[in-house]
Amino acid sequence: QVQLVESGGGLAQSGGSLRLTCAASGFTFSTYSMTWARQVPGKSIEWVSGIYRDGSDTFYADSVRGRFSISRDNARHTVSLQMNNLKVTDTAVYYCARGPLTWGQFASGREYDWMGPGTQVTVSS
Repeated sequence: QVQLVESGGGLAQSGGSLRLTCAASGFTFSTYSMTWARQVPGKSIEWVSGIYRDGSDTFYADSVRGRFSISRDNARHTVSLQMNNLKVTDTAVYYCARGPLTWGQFASGREYDWMGPGTQVTVSS
């Protein structure tokens, strides 16, 4: 059974930092790219940042490039998102997702086949 469990969300002030971690189990972690996504109620999901199977390539949405950094530890089956210089507009539920199944197809929801329950990130001004 595939499981993705996010942790590290919470409340931060504008300009502050948070680190999210996703613990994965139930599949061969090193053979899948992993992605962090976020969603604000009433809005479409945004694929924020992804990392290739061996960590050799990454992608970032324009909205977070230069502020967020993704990493993974294949030995520990974890993927993390370091979020610096947080903005109020970063407030959302953040999800860990397995995929994209085809590296490069970051924007298609069909490229992600599992997602965790999410963790809330709230940034105050």
